[in-house]
Amino acid sequence: MVGQIPPAEATMEPVLTLLPADTLIWRCHRHRYGAAEFNPRTAHEFFKGSRFDSTEKDPYPFLYAALDPVTALAEVLLRSVEFGDRSAIRQIPWAQASAYALSAVRTAEDLVLVDLTSAEALAAVWQDDWLVDCRPDDYPQTRYWVRLIREHSKRAQGLRWTSKRCRPRPALQFFGDRCAGQPLTTRSESSLRLDSDTDVQEVNRMLGPLRAVISTPES
Repeated sequence: MVGQIPPAEATMEPVLTLLPADTLIWRCHRHRYGAAEFNPRTAHEFFKGSRFDSTEKDPYPFLYAALDPVTALAEVLLRSVEFGDRSAIRQIPWAQASAYALSAVRTAEDLVLVDLTSAEALAAVWQDDWLVDCRPDDYPQTRYWVRLIREHSKRAQGLRWTSKRCRPRPALQFFGDRCAGQPLTTRSESSLRLDSDTDVQEVNRMLGPLRAVISTPES
């Protein structure tokens, strides 16, 4: 809903959904962050940043995740990656992928998320599929809209929407300022480093059905 100005006098009533404690989730994250560590860096209000990052107007640590490893990988690595002319395979550069790890963690508590996975749920926050599908040029507006959702729903601890790059699977974000203590635990869950040849082979097996592959230095 590009250009939509939010209704001035209405009360938003987001649809809330519960992510139970002990749910296994997956993260594709930079090495500088631990598997369960939130990103404390706010995005600029108008430039760069991702779809639902916090900004200086509403600063809070945040963490993106997914319910399966392929979606976690796709959300980070398949942005603007084209299919090759001869192979019809999406080649993910090693220089890009090697900065990341794929980690599994579990929720340590029940988490209340705003549901953005249906037309009805999007309409409840005065939006349509533009909010979860728009291109990066519109991310300043989507970041503003999340701030608006948070203002109207003090219970919300994060978001759940349909991944643009791995439909129809859900993607997740958690608001660090509304999660008490340590909301995620690593315990003995697995982690794969994308700068490791051995681990990249396993990751490439996951990405295969999406016709995507991380190009190793040898290739």
